[in-house]
Amino acid sequence: MRILITGFEPFAGQHINPSWEVARALNGLHLPQAEVQAQVQAIQLPCVFAQAASALTLALDEVQPDIVLALGQAEGRCDISVERVAINVMDARIPDNAGAQPIDQPVVPPGPAAYFSTLPIKHLVARMRAAGFPASVSQTAGTFVCNQVFYALQHTLAGRAVRSGFIHLPLLPEQAAHWPGPPMPSMPLDTQVAALRSALMSLLDGSSPTVGDVQLHGGTLN
Repeated sequence: MRILITGFEPFAGQHINPSWEVARALNGLHLPQAEVQAQVQAIQLPCVFAQAASALTLALDEVQPDIVLALGQAEGRCDISVERVAINVMDARIPDNAGAQPIDQPVVPPGPAAYFSTLPIKHLVARMRAAGFPASVSQTAGTFVCNQVFYALQHTLAGRAVRSGFIHLPLLPEQAAHWPGPPMPSMPLDTQVAALRSALMSLLDGSSPTVGDVQLHGGTLN
């Protein structure tokens, strides 16, 4: 089984991005202890609206994965956030790494309004929590390049037998230590790597539902 994990280059003046550091740490990982033999391949995506989706498509064509986990940085979040839905809009609060700042533009002009993750998101959250890692379902992946990649991923794989989705990660401590403004939550790299490894194992050990998801509370009031 082939697993593709994507992470982003640093952006917004940062010199590191937890999504790429975690993806890079998992690159080449074999999971022989899983019921299904699997190997992980990681690629870095540019934090550029005009390039990210095409780089993702090339990686999908090259790897032909069975599972795709796209990772992104989400400052302000304190846990591993498994995203539920990608929306067909790009509305950038800040410029991307090429200086582009689209406003109210569709990711795919003829595409549907939204796509759901095809990962068993509540199962993943439950397994990570059981393993001792803070995790939750997130109802929004934002409207920046992370959401663009999430939407492009689901659009490209629609109808295929590939499990795919997006997971947002907290800042690393070295980022939070120098973050401008109010204090930000963070999580050490080794903890994030271990949490994602746990998530991967939960997709491969036979406990993951093959259709749908487990029935657990994961909604929000606002």
